[in-house]
Amino acid sequence: MWAALWMLKSLARRDYPASLRFGRRLGEFARRLPLPQKKVVRRNIELCFPEMPHAQRQRLLERHFCEAGISLPETALAWFMPREHLLSLVRFEGLDEFDRLVASGRGVILLAAHFTTLEIGARFITAARKVHAVYKPSSDPLLSEFFRKYRGAVAASMIASDDIRAMVRVLKAGGAVWYAPDQAFRAKGAEMVPFFGIPVATNTATSRLARLTGAAVLPYFVERLPGEEGYVVRIGPALENFPGPDSVSDTLRHHELIEAEIRRLPAQYLWLHKRFKGLGPEYPVRY
Repeated sequence: MWAALWMLKSLARRDYPASLRFGRRLGEFARRLPLPQKKVVRRNIELCFPEMPHAQRQRLLERHFCEAGISLPETALAWFMPREHLLSLVRFEGLDEFDRLVASGRGVILLAAHFTTLEIGARFITAARKVHAVYKPSSDPLLSEFFRKYRGAVAASMIASDDIRAMVRVLKAGGAVWYAPDQAFRAKGAEMVPFFGIPVATNTATSRLARLTGAAVLPYFVERLPGEEGYVVRIGPALENFPGPDSVSDTLRHHELIEAEIRRLPAQYLWLHKRFKGLGPEYPVRY
């Protein structure tokens, strides 16, 4: 882990184009190795795009590994690049609506998802505005310490994903929280919510947070632009009639937004994650 941190600091010293080139080469190299993650990516794409021809799926897998490789130097940039330099790489859409809601004293949940731009995408908004970032603690104590120290240094605060009370306090006080609750989730409160038409174990806490605090919920997506053009952060308008009658239908709305973004940018989604795992004995084993 210390060697990985040293490598991240070294990568942060490269200029942005060199970082991109390194990330793409890293992804291409990883794709050629006999890694089990290749099977995960292939299976996820099959499940989500059953209508896609085999050759097209293979091209998507290849592109995905390049995009995933870039996420490593992006983490270095997110943690160690000077704020002004980092913000020169990004264009925001929808930031005025975010500012208006915060100025009104209403809490805001920026509802994100696990794309390969996750780390740098979270850093963009914490660099631009005072935003609290939610993270999933690692079982590795050293890795958790790195996250607290380096992520925490560039956010208003770091809130563990299971610390609902802390999120409620921030939101009730009119603060903003960046939250990405879309990965496989089997803890207390999990619900089965369709994703690409397949029921998946899902965290539905966003609905409860909005109900408890009256916070506005704004979709938050990041696009890595072609070449060396940088990024676009798109903050959508506040979801209307949210929360709705139940947490499952609210979470399904989030899934539908993610699905639309995946169809637009399929290679940039984090296909390496086993999203369809842990469904219980009454469901088919997907991996």
